[in-house]
Amino acid sequence: MENSPVPLLGVLISGRGSNLRALIGAVREGRLRARIRVVISNRTDAAGLAFAREAGIETLVMSHRDSPTLEAYDDVLAAALTDRGVTLVCLAGFMRVLGPGFCGAFPDAILNIHPSLLPAFPGLHPQRQALEAGAKVSGATVHLVTAAVDAGPIVLQESVPIHEGDTEASLAARILEVEHRIYSEAVQRVLDRGRRAVLR
Repeated sequence: MENSPVPLLGVLISGRGSNLRALIGAVREGRLRARIRVVISNRTDAAGLAFAREAGIETLVMSHRDSPTLEAYDDVLAAALTDRGVTLVCLAGFMRVLGPGFCGAFPDAILNIHPSLLPAFPGLHPQRQALEAGAKVSGATVHLVTAAVDAGPIVLQESVPIHEGDTEASLAARILEVEHRIYSEAVQRVLDRGRRAVLR
């Protein structure tokens, strides 16, 4: 049997791109058997764009402000990914809510990583939410993206204890270490699941 083509990933970012950098490292080390085809940011000043360029990955800046509606932005974003043969989309600090049209273009093929143990503390500032709630444990969750924010099926989670005296920043830093480790593992799980479905 011939080897299947290497899956092509599209990574969407808005900022520093630390999870993007972790995914690039996982590909280089062979822990993630895929190729990052394109990195797209909605912000021109996203630091993660430099990581992608240094790795020889195509980058695009597609500002949501250039589209008249959220639906129109979703359409052009989906088209850019589809045109490049992307089969799995990875959100890595992409600070835009994706609508039903985009989710429909990549059914069960959009992943996001969130710094809490979903369904606890969805949305913005989850570390602050955890501390204000007096939680003893937080963590990171990789989940499939649906039109409902932070509500898609969970692929992988790992807990992080909350220490006495933790601040939002200190908790976020410890969770980020976990994010960097589990995101590539979750991506590979989804790719393997898709490959098994094709082979059946």
